[in-house]
Amino acid sequence: MKVIITIFFCLFFCNWSSFATDKPILKQTSKIEKVTVFLQGATIERSASVVIKPGVNELVFNNLSPDILENSIQLRGLEDASILSIAFDLDYLEKKAASAEYEGLKSELDKLLFSKSSIQNKIEGFNRELNLLSQNQRINSDNTDLSIEKVKQISTYYRERSTEIQNTIYTLTRELQDLTQRIDDYRQQMSKLDDSRKETRGEITIKLQSETSKTLNLALSYIIQNAGWFPLYDIRAANTSSPIQLNYKASIYQQSGIDWEDVKLVLSTGDPNTNNFKPNLETKYLNFVSANYRSTGAINRSNLKYNPTIRSVSGILSDNSGAPLPGVNVIQTGTSNGTTTDFDGKYRLTIQPNGGQQLSFSSLGFRDESLPVYASMMNVQLEEDSQSLDEVVVVGYGGDDVSRALSGKATGITIRGNSSLAPEKSYSENVETKQESLTNTRFEIKKRYTIVSNTDITTIEIDTFELPANYQHYAAPELNENVFLTATVTNWEGFDLLQGEANIYFEGSYAGKTAINPLATTDSLEISLGIDPNIIVKREKKDNFKSKSLLGGNRVIAKAFEISVRNTKSSQINLLLEDRIPVSQNKDIKISDQSFGDAKYDEKTGILKWNLELASKASSTKNFSYEVRYPKGYTINL
Repeated sequence: MKVIITIFFCLFFCNWSSFATDKPILKQTSKIEKVTVFLQGATIERSASVVIKPGVNELVFNNLSPDILENSIQLRGLEDASILSIAFDLDYLEKKAASAEYEGLKSELDKLLFSKSSIQNKIEGFNRELNLLSQNQRINSDNTDLSIEKVKQISTYYRERSTEIQNTIYTLTRELQDLTQRIDDYRQQMSKLDDSRKETRGEITIKLQSETSKTLNLALSYIIQNAGWFPLYDIRAANTSSPIQLNYKASIYQQSGIDWEDVKLVLSTGDPNTNNFKPNLETKYLNFVSANYRSTGAINRSNLKYNPTIRSVSGILSDNSGAPLPGVNVIQTGTSNGTTTDFDGKYRLTIQPNGGQQLSFSSLGFRDESLPVYASMMNVQLEEDSQSLDEVVVVGYGGDDVSRALSGKATGITIRGNSSLAPEKSYSENVETKQESLTNTRFEIKKRYTIVSNTDITTIEIDTFELPANYQHYAAPELNENVFLTATVTNWEGFDLLQGEANIYFEGSYAGKTAINPLATTDSLEISLGIDPNIIVKREKKDNFKSKSLLGGNRVIAKAFEISVRNTKSSQINLLLEDRIPVSQNKDIKISDQSFGDAKYDEKTGILKWNLELASKASSTKNFSYEVRYPKGYTINL
């Protein structure tokens, strides 16, 4: 019987071993060689040298990012071997190895925690001694055999010792508070380095069929989502006679769970997540629909992407005419985190880092708008919803209220030097190789980089340009009484700029933030360089021009304004001054008796333009007026 069992065991073990040899499962090490970073997402290219045997080989590439898009996995370098299957899965048992920096912080934190525990134990011991002294003092006071002198000695001892203990406890408590703050600082720094995605690892399992034994040099590539880059610009102008120097920089982030160590970087303006299906325009048939019907608009041509470094957003909401919109709801999608615009259309919202990646803007009578959190300044213009307006009561405001000037300057948050944002690692590498394809632009970065998986931002300078510019001041005092210095750049299309924020440096000083919008269809790019406080513009309504009156069944309102401009600078300026006369979209509302002096007037838009050349310390005054006539009993949005 023992012989039979032995033979059976031998046969089973030998057959199992033979089966296992036919299909070996090989854990493979691989190295990231190249990363192509898109505006959102990245392609990882790994290299691995593997030995395969005849038959079916099962290769497992482990310690990978957990957010790999399975359908993006590609394998090259197979020679005559063939792929039987490719699968991606998560390994919850394997963990990411902590970095040396993280381990060093952890070691220091352990020492601080031990010191904290030691101080807490000392405080507890002194409190017990205080309690014991109190109890002994009460016991001794009950002893009638003690002399008065002895009682005095005991009392003095208790008082002095109690005071000494309390002072010691106070000192230890202060030390404990300082230590607790240091512990919190270490934990926050560790949290920044400790990517939460390290808790799971990804692995790719590949089955290959081969006729012979060989060594293959494989190239494995795949796309991950938790990475990207966004543009950041520095605009410098020494004065209004010099060209603009524009530094084009890329801020790269990645939280894939895997560090990119000494890799070749390529930055691409493409986006693999974009819907690439072209639209089909078909006949539109009109028919009767319900009152709740809403027509759909076109998908905006925009390359705005979520910026994970933004911690606060501010801006101004306005309508199509540029007038500020109060009471607009601004909500971070997927959260209850929101605010409303004030009377001047301004808002400010702190962004929850674990909340939605978009802001939703909604107001009664206007189409809802949703935009990714792409910048610290987001000015949004809402479109009127004519169908919605038919269903609401329109409240008329006085002209002074609607045209109230916006004061001040919208402030933003800069990445450099601001502790509320992710820290920045800056590199300067200003001759990079640029390649243009049919659908995107790629920047080949010559230097190799290490970009760890955490909340840090790595900023690389892509290029530096000198752009000839025409400088001009601009004012629209109905909307904003500040005067802005602008630079108009032509032939900018060849620089492949993306929509993004820019830091402004004028005459050697930081002047604030602006936005670059290369999506405009004009042949010139206008850049706002900030507010010039040395030019003063005032817009005043001439109250005694004409009073409201009734003429038959109509109400007649006459409006007149005076705009005064004063140049307090030591040099001459060119100022484009704009205002407007309303344009009627209703045949019952008549605009007449327009008077605008030497302004250029566009009858279709109602825009008035004055191109002023003001010498140093010079002033100028411009006037315009108009008359509005409409049926009495109605209120209009004048």
